Formats: sequence, C-alpha cells, structure tokens
Amino acid sequence: MTVRNPPAALPQPAVGTAPRTSEDVSHRRVPARRVRQILCLLPLLLVTVVAVQHRTVLAEGFGHLESAEWPWLLVAVCTTCLTWVAASCTRQGAVVEGLPKGRLLATQFAAGAANHLLPTGLGASAVNLRFMTVCGLPLARSSAALALYLLAESIGRLGLLAALLIAFPDALSLGALLPEGALAALLPALGLVLAVAAGVLVFVRRVRTTVTSFLRTALCEAREVHTRPARAFALWGGSLAFPALQAAGLVAVGQALGLPVPPLHIAVAYLAATVAVALVPTPGGIGSVEAALVVALVAAGGPAAIATAVVLAYRIITVWLPLVPGALTLGALVRMKVI
Repeated sequence: MTVRNPPAALPQPAVGTAPRTSEDVSHRRVPARRVRQILCLLPLLLVTVVAVQHRTVLAEGFGHLESAEWPWLLVAVCTTCLTWVAASCTRQGAVVEGLPKGRLLATQFAAGAANHLLPTGLGASAVNLRFMTVCGLPLARSSAALALYLLAESIGRLGLLAALLIAFPDALSLGALLPEGALAALLPALGLVLAVAAGVLVFVRRVRTTVTSFLRTALCEAREVHTRPARAFALWGGSLAFPALQAAGLVAVGQALGLPVPPLHIAVAYLAATVAVALVPTPGGIGSVEAALVVALVAAGGPAAIATAVVLAYRIITVWLPLVPGALTLGALVRMKVI
C-alpha cells in the first residue's frame, strides 16, 4: 500500500505585510513619470543658461538686425527653415524603411536645439538615434544610419567647398584662417590620435570585434540604401543642399547689412570656416563658429566691423531665434515618447 505525503502547506504572508495592490505599482511608476517631466523642462533650462552666458552677444546681434534690410533677412529665415527639410531628406535617405515624415521634420527641428546645447554633433545625434530606435530600427542599424548620414554630410560640405574653390580660386586666402604654426602643431597631435586608435584596434580584441561588426552593418546598410534610387537621391541631394542653404543664409544676411564681398565668396568663406571648426567640441560651435566666420569673411575681403555685424546677425537668425521653439519641440517629443 502506497502512502501519499500530505500536501505542503501554502506559505503564509509574513506578519505585518500585505499583498501589493495596483496602487502600490502606480506609486512605483511615479518617479519614472517625474523623470520624463524633468527631461521635458531640461531643454528650456539649458537655453536660459546659455542665453545668460551670451547675453552681450545677443544684445549686439539684435542691435545689428535693426539696421538691416528686412527682405534679405526674410530670405535668411526661409533658408534656415529649409535646412531642416534638407536634414530630414538626408536622414530618410540613410535608412531603407520609411520614417514618419511629420515626426521626422519635427525631430530635425528639435535636434537643432539639442545640437546647440551639447557639444557639437552630440545633441542632434542622440535625438536622431533615439528617434530611429523608437521607430523600430535596431540599435546597430540606427547607429549605422547615423554614421552614413554624418559621412554623407561631411562629403557634401567638403565637395561643395572644393568645387567653389576650383571655380573661384581667389575667393579666400586660406592661410589667413589658420594662425601661424597651427598646422605644424596640429599634425603631430592628429598623428598621435591615429596611432593610439590603431593600437587599441590591434591589441584590444573586444574593441576590434565591436568595430568590425559595426563596419559590417554600416556597409550592408549603405549598400542596401544605394540599391534604391529614391533613397540615394535623398541622401546625397540633402547632404549637398544642407550646407548650400546654410551658406545662402549667410549670403542673405551679408546683403542685408551691405557686406562688400561677392555672394559666392561669402559662401566659400562660410564653408571653409565651418570645416575649420568641425573638430572643436563646443556646444553648437557657439563662440568658435563666430570667430572663424569673422576671420573667413575678413580673409574674403570684408571690413572687420561689417563682417562682425554680419556674423552676429546671422547667428541670431540661425541659432538663437529657433532655440526656444526648438527646445519646446524637444520637450514635447520627449513627453509624447517620440524620442
């Protein structure tokens, strides 16, 4: 005869404890909601801090706008708005899947504000990387698309600058853009960075494996994009249109303030200055871009006083005026969980 063991008694709750209710679960979720609310307000706080730090530049820039010809300023505003459209085209061209157009455009507007609040490129890259992952792209493919965008934008800017320099070789004295001895100091530092990077890739296996995997994913993504003519056209057309529209905005401000420099020479000065400061890790290039643009416009033949006024007015239109609405858009996108 088989003796069955009695069933084990069910564990009793400890004294003083009670089962968790839905109210307890909701209480645990409150901190996460508050964190998201704080993130929504953080862009406005950063805008306030940056504006206070640069209040003198803001006051001087708005003062120059009072004496400018308004039709040309409206042209500059329109070209600035079109840069977000060009950026959206390039972003869409870097991925095979179709991205929601309205949210993509709003994200580029918000990314512009983030780019001016964080070191150059990091703000916009973080916003767009988050946007693509929310849209359903895996992180590896989103990162590959971001790298493809940055590569196309760099090639477009450098290619446009090279073409203009070939067509107008006397437009700019490139030697004036670099302080004496700067190139001799830059080359050893660049060589050291490349040597360290190469050493890490050779001797650290985990890094080498990660980089190899990323490059493989990026090459597959680029190959897939270029098999679709619409995506390739959006990628390279947008990467050329973006710097061209930025340069056109500076040309329009130069015309508004009577800068005695030919328009195409102003475009060359803008492209050369932005390429020169691309590696300077300042938020949105604030400070470094202004200095480089003034030097470039003077090198192109403009008087220093008018060149300074043009640069300050241009940065007011392209950076400071969109900053508050861009920060509000960024907060709204965070709240709506678009990014």
